[in-house]
Amino acid sequence: MAHPQFTNGVTLRTGIGLRVPHYDHILSEKPTVDWFEIISENFMVRGGRPLAILDTILDQYRVVQHGVGLYPGNANGLDFDHLRRLKDLIKRTKTPWISDHLCWGSVDGSMSHDLLPMPYTFEAVKKTAANLRIAQDFLEVPLAMENVSSYAEFNDDEMTEWQFLAEVVEAANVGILLDVNNIYVSSVNHGFDPLDYVNFIPAERVAQIHIAGHSRYERFIIDTHDHPVIDPVWKLYARAIERCGPTATLLEWDASIPTFQEVWAEAKKSEQWHQSNARIETTPTHATA
Repeated sequence: MAHPQFTNGVTLRTGIGLRVPHYDHILSEKPTVDWFEIISENFMVRGGRPLAILDTILDQYRVVQHGVGLYPGNANGLDFDHLRRLKDLIKRTKTPWISDHLCWGSVDGSMSHDLLPMPYTFEAVKKTAANLRIAQDFLEVPLAMENVSSYAEFNDDEMTEWQFLAEVVEAANVGILLDVNNIYVSSVNHGFDPLDYVNFIPAERVAQIHIAGHSRYERFIIDTHDHPVIDPVWKLYARAIERCGPTATLLEWDASIPTFQEVWAEAKKSEQWHQSNARIETTPTHATA
């Protein structure tokens, strides 16, 4: 189970993303959901409907922030205007931790608005970890870094992706948001065994897990978040829970979004793996003569 320093001591179970098509249902029906994840950048505004909706949600639910714009892998450092606005939102939501992606996305002031994969080098570990230490100190809340799906590799890589993730989080002393769908997507695209990834990561640093669906094309599969979770991803999730213990789990569904009930039913499937793991842990062993 994640060390309390990476979760602020907060224990959460199953959550889903707070998405516009579900606003009316959530506000009128008040469904029983443990927590919602928001995309931080969607609410880093001065006012208007997004913040009004968020404040209403905060009155009834725990909210955890997930970002897409920190870019800790940027060689030229962090955007402190972004960090200041992010910190303002953290004060509003009282999120127990904040997550973002282990990637880079801008250079010389030009934004790609994408989650670009890192070169897996020791120099990149050093620079990325330094950025994360600065960000975590500035934001004053635990950080968790998500592994991204990738569709290209660098010739200069000095280690595997899972080794890189472990090196960065250890050097920066931050947590992990383990996206098992992204692991599966990258494993198919790059030809590695996804279990090697799940078996290697430091389980005590995993603060949260993402599950999602993806789309398969002729040459690649892409992390599109527009389908139910497939069986191989559930199996990776089961192994992750076996290693990490009960862990806050979030279903991502961001395109072709079905009804709230359908999304919530898919997310709740994760709990059977928690229950199965709990039964294994509590089954007594008997000595034999």
